[in-house]
This record gives sequence, structure tokens and C-alpha cells, in this order.
Amino acid sequence: MHLKIVSLPPPIYIYIMILARYILRNHLVPFIFSSITLMGIFLLQFLMKTADRLVGKGLDTLVIIQLIAYNLAWMVVLVVPMAVLISTLMAFGGMSQNNEITIMKSSGISLYRMLVTPVLFSAVIFYGLVVFNNDVLPDANHAAKTLMFDISQKKPTLSLEPGVFSQEVTNYAILVRDIDQKSNKLYGVTIYDYNDPNKVNVVTAVNGKIYFSKDMTKLIMDLNDGEIHEADISQSGLYRKLRFTHHRIAMNAEQFLFQQSTPGSSQRGDRELSTADMRMRVDSLNAIRSTYENMYNDEISRIFYGDPGLKPVRPNITHYNIRQRNLLNTLHAHKNGIGSAFVREQMMQNEVDKYMVEIHKKYSIPFACVVFILLGGPLGVMTRKGGFGVAASVSLFFFLVYWAFLIGGEKLADRGFVTPFVGMWSANILLGAVGILLTYKTAKETVTIDFSFLRKFIPKNWQSQDTQQDLT
Repeated sequence: MHLKIVSLPPPIYIYIMILARYILRNHLVPFIFSSITLMGIFLLQFLMKTADRLVGKGLDTLVIIQLIAYNLAWMVVLVVPMAVLISTLMAFGGMSQNNEITIMKSSGISLYRMLVTPVLFSAVIFYGLVVFNNDVLPDANHAAKTLMFDISQKKPTLSLEPGVFSQEVTNYAILVRDIDQKSNKLYGVTIYDYNDPNKVNVVTAVNGKIYFSKDMTKLIMDLNDGEIHEADISQSGLYRKLRFTHHRIAMNAEQFLFQQSTPGSSQRGDRELSTADMRMRVDSLNAIRSTYENMYNDEISRIFYGDPGLKPVRPNITHYNIRQRNLLNTLHAHKNGIGSAFVREQMMQNEVDKYMVEIHKKYSIPFACVVFILLGGPLGVMTRKGGFGVAASVSLFFFLVYWAFLIGGEKLADRGFVTPFVGMWSANILLGAVGILLTYKTAKETVTIDFSFLRKFIPKNWQSQDTQQDLT
């Protein structure tokens, strides 16, 4: 009796797992590359925007690194969804270019099954971004705002110009007639001291030197051969004059020293709070708004349903003018009360809408990762190009549409024209519907986007054979 060993094909789920790992690997590498590239672009834009506020401050390198690190938080929130779209286009565009999508479809694997792994990957990113938005981003935004305020408060080093009053030092006005650039010696020094508002204190000197103390908290001025003129405003006629051969003045120079605020020393705005903190504020604002709404309804009820001052009586010639005046005063008081209650109720509602916009934003932007998977998958199959340039070009249009809806929706929601939900989720709803439609169309039939129309925009002498092949 002979035993014959027959090798059976592995179960179908083994193929599915291998396919899922392959698609994920094709998706993960472009995602990391796109994230790093976009982070570099955002970081360069941030440095160019804030460079004029940092240059000339004499800041330590560690402070600048700290400022950049704090601002990386909001960059991550914006970059990750964009990187998901680009990486999806690159992954599916590359597989379509290599006819791997066609092979998978011929093997009975639909586009829906191909998208399962990227969708699960985007769901993990969505959850991570939501946690990041609530636990990391608020503290980073608050620290960045506080540090930027501290930097803006720091003045550059003291600069003196001959013949020009300098008032950079608090409570002092300094005039120098001439400055020796080699020795930094001052000539013809006049100092007006405003520390005591009840006294006029003027110091003059033939020459002197000015320098900072070692800890940079004091500005020291050593004067030679001068006079101190002091007059008391509260006691007219009291005047004192002192001559000196050497006199030293120590002025407060903390405005020239960078001092970082302690954590929690400033009040937090809506972008510096977590969802739980903002919901607590929303509950408090709704309670106050309800109070003003009740005041408004009470004023209306008093006018139409009974205010003793408004009950009609039979006109009397003697008391007619008094009654009419009292009636008008009462109506005017009710009018003011209604208007005040209405305005305050609207102010509270605007504050509620502002916080609700930020609450929805903490979830709508991360959810864009899922939407961009549904959008990028079929677009990648249709473009049949896996390069970064094509993926970035196609993504740019959808980025502009998404951010236009997001920014416009935020402005409209803050002004009460639309609800916070509509303002923050309209972009996801629109692009999600487009993505679902494209996925359905691509799964049913083969659709290809042809870029050959771009050839007419490129000069003929620039067109090489490789360029023509890339566009077709």
C-alpha cells in the first residue's frame, strides 16, 4: 500500500492576508514620504511667516526650537489627512500602472475588498488624530501662543543715536550728543527720569558709558562730570542742584530680557481646550443664554398679557398727560429690556457656536482620512500613475475644495448662518459622496483619466519621448 501526499492549496484567507499586507505596504511608504514632505513645506511657510518677529531679538536657539516644536502639533493635524490622499493615489496608481489592479480583478477580488485594508488603516489614523486633538494639540497651541507672546514682549538691544531721544527704557528718556564708535563712549549725555511723578529729575554729564549687568536685568550708566537737577512739583519753589564727578544710574532692563511665562498663567482660547473642557463651557453658556431668553419672554409677556402699568383706563382730562407720560415710559423701559435680553442671548449663542465649531472640527478633520481613502482609491486606478508629482497634482484640487468648504463653513457657523455641524462636516459629506460614487463606477467598469491634453501647454522643444509617454 502506497501513500500519496497531495499538497492542497492554502485557504482563501491566506491569499487575502497576503494581499492586505501588500496593499498596506504600498500605502505605508508613500504615506510616510508624503507626511515628511508636507511637514517640510508647512514648516518652511511658518518660518518665513514668523521670521521677522524672531530676527533681532537675541533669542536662544533652544527657544526657537521650542517654538517650532509647539507649532508642529497643528501642522500634524493638517498634514496627515493630506498625506493619506496622496499616498492612496500613489499606491493605487502604481498598482494600476503595473496592471496589478487588473490581475486582482481577474482573480475575483473586487475594488471594495482592495479598499478594506486602507480604510481600516485610515480608521486607526482617525482614532489617533482624535486623541491627539484632545490630549496634545490644546496644550501645544496654548504653549505656542504664550511663548510667541513672550517673544513679542522682548525688545531688541538698546540702540542710541546721536541727537535723538531714546525712550526704550521704561520711565527714562536718554539723549546723547555724540558717540565714539570705537570705544562706545558717550558725550553730552542728558537723562530725564520719570520714576517719581511728583518730581522733575534731569541728569546731565559730559561723558559716560552704558552697559548691561551680567544678569541682563539692569542697564548701568556710568557718568562723569555732570549735574543733577531736581524739582518737587508738590512744593513749588523747591529746587536742588547737585554736582558730581562720577555718578552711576541703574535702570530696569527687564524689557530687554526674554522671560518665559509659567504654564497656565494666561487664559485659554477655544483652540487651546479639549472637547470635554469646551463642552463644560458650552453647558455654562447655555445656562446663561436660557436666563436671557427667559428675560426676553418675560418682557414680551408683560406687554401683551398684563402689566399693571399698561392696563387701559378711561381718559381723564386732568390726568391724561400724566397717564400718557407714564405709559410711554413703561413701554420704553420694556423696549430696552427686550433689546438688552435679545442682544445678550445672541452673544451667548455666538459663543456657544464658536465652541461647537471647534468641537466638530476635532472630529471632522481626522475623519477626512477615511473620506480621502474612498476618494483616492478610485482616482488612483483611473490615473494609472504612481508618481508623487501626479498624485500631488490631482490631490491639490481636492485639497482646495476641502479647505475652502472647511474655512468657509467655519466663518458661516461663527456668524450663525449655518449650524456648526453643517459648517464643519459639509466638506466630508460632499467629498465622501463623490468618493463613494467614483468607487462604485470604478468597481463596475474600467475608467481612465487621460493627461494627454496637457501636452499642448508644454513647448515642443521641452517635450521628450519620456514626457510624451508619461502624459499618455
